Amino acid sequence: MSQFAFTVKSNRSFDETVAQVTDALKTEGFGVLTTIDVASTLKAKLGLDQAPYVILGACNPKYAHQALQAEPDIGALLPCNVVVREEADKTISVVFMDPKAVLGMVDNPVVNPLADEVGAKLKRVAEMLSA
Repeated sequence: MSQFAFTVKSNRSFDETVAQVTDALKTEGFGVLTTIDVASTLKAKLGLDQAPYVILGACNPKYAHQALQAEPDIGALLPCNVVVREEADKTISVVFMDPKAVLGMVDNPVVNPLADEVGAKLKRVAEMLSA
C-alpha cells in the first residue's frame, strides 16, 4: 500500500472508467487539465507495449488559487494526479494522489487545511467509483 496515494478498483472497462473518473471529478469541482496516455507514449517513443495507463491531471481552481496565494512554489506539486491503469489480470485500478501526503512537505499553515479539503473531495470521487 502506498503512503502517497489511495486506490480503488473499477468494474467497468478502461475507457468507461476514464470517463467515469472525469465525470466524478467534475462533480467535486475538478477539471482535468492534462491527460497523459502513458501506454501510447511508450509505444511511440520506445516501441514498448504497456497495458492501458492514463494519468489525469486534476485541478480544483478554487483550492489551487488559495494554495498558490499561500505558497507560490506549490505549483511544482500540482495538479492532483489520478492514474487509471489496467492490471495484469485485466482489472482496472484508479489511483489518487493523496494531497495530504504530498502537500505535507510544505510547511505552511494555510496549505495543510487545503490539502485536507482536497483529499476529502478526492475520496468522495473514489467512493463514487465504488458505488
